[in-house]
Amino acid sequence: MTHLYDRHKAVIPDWVALYYKQPIEITHGEGRHVWDADGNRYLDFFGGILTTMTAHALPEVTKAVSDQAGRIIHTSTLYLNRPMVELAERIAALSGIPDARVFFTTSGTEANDTALLLATNHRRSNQILAMRNSYHGRSFSAVSITGNHSWSPTSLSPLQTLYVHGGVRTRGPYAQLSDAQFIEACVADLEDLLGHTRDVAALIAEPVQGVGGFTSPPDGLYAAFREVLDRHGILWISDEVQTGWGRTGDNFWGWQAHAGSGPPDLLTFAKGIGNGMSVGGVVGRAEIMNCMDANSISTFGGSPITMAAGVANLSYLLEHDLQGNARRVGGLLIERLRAIGAGVPAVQEVRGRGLMIGIELVRPGTDLANPEAAAKVLEAAREGGLLIGKGGGHNTSVLRIAPPLSLTVAEAEEGASILERALRSV
Repeated sequence: MTHLYDRHKAVIPDWVALYYKQPIEITHGEGRHVWDADGNRYLDFFGGILTTMTAHALPEVTKAVSDQAGRIIHTSTLYLNRPMVELAERIAALSGIPDARVFFTTSGTEANDTALLLATNHRRSNQILAMRNSYHGRSFSAVSITGNHSWSPTSLSPLQTLYVHGGVRTRGPYAQLSDAQFIEACVADLEDLLGHTRDVAALIAEPVQGVGGFTSPPDGLYAAFREVLDRHGILWISDEVQTGWGRTGDNFWGWQAHAGSGPPDLLTFAKGIGNGMSVGGVVGRAEIMNCMDANSISTFGGSPITMAAGVANLSYLLEHDLQGNARRVGGLLIERLRAIGAGVPAVQEVRGRGLMIGIELVRPGTDLANPEAAAKVLEAAREGGLLIGKGGGHNTSVLRIAPPLSLTVAEAEEGASILERALRSV
């Protein structure tokens, strides 16, 4: 891989990160496994950053892509598109949002960018509330609402962003409170913040923060926020790019853990729905989705080939109850990892739900983040045949575990055993 790595460095910007001291080239996959160019086989616990949602080389999806490619690959949204309408109908029905409309994009970044455009236009305001430790993409507008220093390369912004407490339960000024007190304090912070601003367009929040290290507030926080937002006419955008499609096990969407005040006004999605194809989008109330007073299309969003993949992938997910599998297998995996973590001084917390699990590493005996240990565990896991991810708002000290939702119990146990050896080795 040295030759390919040298070629990569010669033409790709330095800020495009690569995992591992000796980066690997993944050449093919099947089920929950992938192979590199040297023939090494890995159990995949990261799925291309939570994107390979069902399985690698899923026959139903590859056939749908092949069949569609044999007919026509691209037309744009200027023409009627049967696969796009079919997928939009299904997503609108699943969203829980009444009288919903769906707009497809090519990525989660673009989905969030579109949601911000809609919200600011609808509310005639460029003020946005976002959560501390959040991540919403790499575009100019998405970076400006990202509350994570590691992923914010500029302070310039088309928006005025105000950051709210609540995305991280175990750190910050409210960490020692009970769940009920935590919610009460965060709501009071929101109320106080709104007393110092002009009209705000929207609050955007990940129900479980992805890049931030799979952190989340107590269930019900965003429902409590919604009561405050509604009094001010402020929209709620739920960023479901990583939490959607049943990954958390208990719910199909992350917002449903906060459902006391109903569904969000806008919901953004991407990653898993395409199972590797470039699919993102926004679903929301017609009143908001139809508020644009200028022409807009998408050249590549909703292309026939990606929509065909999305329809086939969603059908497989629902027909095989992969949400239930995420709940069952994920529940077993997180308990196994918690038992392992209890014996490793560097593990501060094992958290998550379903097949969205984070392991936060600290310097033993302290609350200080330990990014060096996280990097070593990442390397040791790969050497043991397991691919995982990293993240966290505190110096990238969280191991991120998010396998395809078809993970078996045996594979969960295999991955946990590799992780145990990797954790104990550092």
